[in-house]
This record gives sequence, structure tokens and C-alpha cells, in this order.
Amino acid sequence: MATRILPAVGDADAARSVTALLSQLPDTDPAQPAVSSTQLLDTLAQLAHDSMTGLPEVVLVHERIGPVPALELVREVALRFPAVGVILITADTSPALISAAMDAGARGLVGLPLSYDELLARVRATGNWAVGVRRHLTAEAGVPSGPGGTVVTVSGAKGGVGTSVISIQMALAARAAGRSVALVDMDLQNGDLASYLDVQFRRSVADLADIHDITPRVLQDVVFNHETGLGLLLAPGDGERAEEVSERTARQLVSALRGRYEVVVIDCGSQMTGANTAAIEVADIAVLVLTPDVVTVRAAKRMVRMWERLQVRKAEETIAVVNRAVRNTEIQPPLVERVVGTRLARTAVPAHFKDLQPVVDAGRMQDLDSRSVVRQAMWALAGELGLVRSAAQHAAGRRGRPKYRGDRGAVGFRRRRGGADGEEGIGPGSPPDAPAGDRTGP
Repeated sequence: MATRILPAVGDADAARSVTALLSQLPDTDPAQPAVSSTQLLDTLAQLAHDSMTGLPEVVLVHERIGPVPALELVREVALRFPAVGVILITADTSPALISAAMDAGARGLVGLPLSYDELLARVRATGNWAVGVRRHLTAEAGVPSGPGGTVVTVSGAKGGVGTSVISIQMALAARAAGRSVALVDMDLQNGDLASYLDVQFRRSVADLADIHDITPRVLQDVVFNHETGLGLLLAPGDGERAEEVSERTARQLVSALRGRYEVVVIDCGSQMTGANTAAIEVADIAVLVLTPDVVTVRAAKRMVRMWERLQVRKAEETIAVVNRAVRNTEIQPPLVERVVGTRLARTAVPAHFKDLQPVVDAGRMQDLDSRSVVRQAMWALAGELGLVRSAAQHAAGRRGRPKYRGDRGAVGFRRRRGGADGEEGIGPGSPPDAPAGDRTGP
């Protein structure tokens, strides 16, 4: 059987060189190169579906890849797709880099300029390794072979729009459905999920800042096992420690959590740092929370445009959620969708602070009454995003889950991009189709 090869090369000239040499290798089936780290991960996830049979045996990662650096991409592929052999192509063949590549999960390294004999030997060895691993995994029941857990980031268009409450309730909804769930506070300066859930724990995300390799044992030391069954990873108690958490640490953390939990919900707050921006970039679903007022809608539009400028997230890969929706406000969901330029969740969370105030004051968000319209809406939102499927459905694969990242036709979301700018359209005359409720909210 021919060895399937998927190269990832960001530079056009390098891609032509790699493709030309791969076409000469015997008993191989090379695919067209992925031009970015995002495209590579999305392609592998689509190929995986519900088993490893659709995955290539070998992935070639060229040093000229982005936006995720090559070694971080090697680590991400190795963690999410453990039956795929990864080869790093680089001009630096020093012992230090070889060691770093092996630590990241690479099966080998090929130097530049490329040599036919060296590439053939490495591809054959890695392909044989991948075949052996897959044979071993399929012989053992219960060994996960899919693309890992679902990562959802929840960001606020501005401060105080309710990202923490929504993050907690979506995580609780996924846990109630029998799924293993991690809830991460990546609002590193101002996050306080611990207060919402009555937790006192001295470990935080900042304790991972100096860790070179975030292993399951390391995670076990910093994750708090909450009474609800959630695994909590908290923000540091001292806000100045936020600077210690780098983009690299965030990428490693998300990869490690994805490999251990079926659902990972990350509260990113409203202030963008290198760490939470990295989490948003690699997430499967990016939620942007806003409230139906002019200032927040404009802030949401600026946030989406900033993500696009920085190549963090495209507008069509972002899901906007309206919190504290009321029927008689001038800013209604259809107008929000048109102005912000993203897809809009069908589920809007109604304004009903009297439901939330007792549990917020008590620090017992898990005790929110199941009859509360706010809780019902947030749990419905979790269902809309595909977070509350049963464990059996998860084991059967992710074929049925809406592919929000890069999937312009995801089920249930309208795509309306009216107007060149849209901000001037905020005002009277919007159709009143949001849920009713109070004017105050979480």
C-alpha cells in the first residue's frame, strides 16, 4: 500500500521543491501541500472523521510554516493525531533542534536542501511506524484515535458582557451530558471563575509558564477537580503574573487539554493578550459575546476586524452570541449580525438578572435553577454548538458536529453581510425578535 503524505509548506517556492521531490518517491501518495498551520489542522480533522483510516501516514512540516511555528505545529499534530508520523524539514540540523523536535513528537528530521535518499529513507521509516501504531490501536478497544476534544473559546466584545457566566453554564451543560470537561480561565488579569464556583486553589495557569512540556502529570497538578465534575484551570490570583503566560505556553496548554478532555471551554475575557489570542486561533469554535447596545456592538465589530488583521480568526469562523437580549430594544439580532459581520447564534440569552443574582452573590453558579430562562438559554446555546452530545455520540466520531471553523455553510447560522460598514445602521427600525426579559442582566 502506498504511503500517504501530507506536506505543510508556507513558502510557494519551497512548496514546489517539496512537491517535485515527493512525486519521485516510489510507493507514495503525496497530497497537495497545506499552505498554513490552520489549513493543515483543519484538513487532518476533516480526514479523521470517526476513525484514523482517512489520515495520511506521514505529515511533513516545513520550517517555513505559519502562523503557528513549526515546532509548535509538530506538537499539535502529534497530540491530536497520535497515529500520524510527523517529519520536520529544516535547514537547522543541530543536536539542539533535533532534540527539541523529538520532544515535540516528531518521528524524524530532514535537512535542507532536500536529499532524495534522505527523504525516502525517513518517509519509509515513518510510514512503517504509523502503520504499526494503527494496527496496535485498532487491536485495543477504547483507545481514542480521533482528532481530540472540542475547544471552545468565549470572548467578550468589551468588559462586563457576561463571558464568565456563559462559559460556566456551557461547561456545566456539557458535563451534565456525560462528557469530560475542562473549564479554563484565560482572562489572566481579571478572571475570577473561582469566585463564581466557590473555589479556593493556589495553582493557576501561571504555574505552567516555565514548563517546557505540559504532560498529563503536570496538568493533574494544576487542574482543580470541582464538585460538579469540571476540571478547573484558574487565572492567577495576582494579575501581574499574567505577563508570565506566553503564547507558546497557551498553545501547549490547549493541546494538552484537548488530548485529555472531550470538551474544553476557555473564558478569554475581553482583553486580548498573546496567550488568549493563541487559544482563540487554535480553537474549534470561537464565541464572541456582546450585549444589544450601540457601544458593545461597535466594540464587537472592532474586535472581529482586529482578529482578521492579526490573522487570528476570520469573521466567518466566529460565532456572535447576544447576551441580555430584550424584545423592546432597538438593537435586535439581525442588525447585530449585519453590523458585526459574523454568524449569529440562533440562541440569544435573555436579560433576567434576578435569576442570577442569588447564585452569583453566593458563589454557587452551579446551583442556578434549571427552570431559569437564563440557564435554559445558555444550555441551549451549548447544544447549538454541539457540546452536549452523549459520550456514545462522541465515541462514534465528529462527523455530525457542525464544522464552525472554515465551514461557511454550518447548519443553523444565517450569513448576512449587508453594507460596507454597517455602524450607521444601528438605530430604530430593527425587527423585535429577541426573547423578552428585564433590561438588566449578568
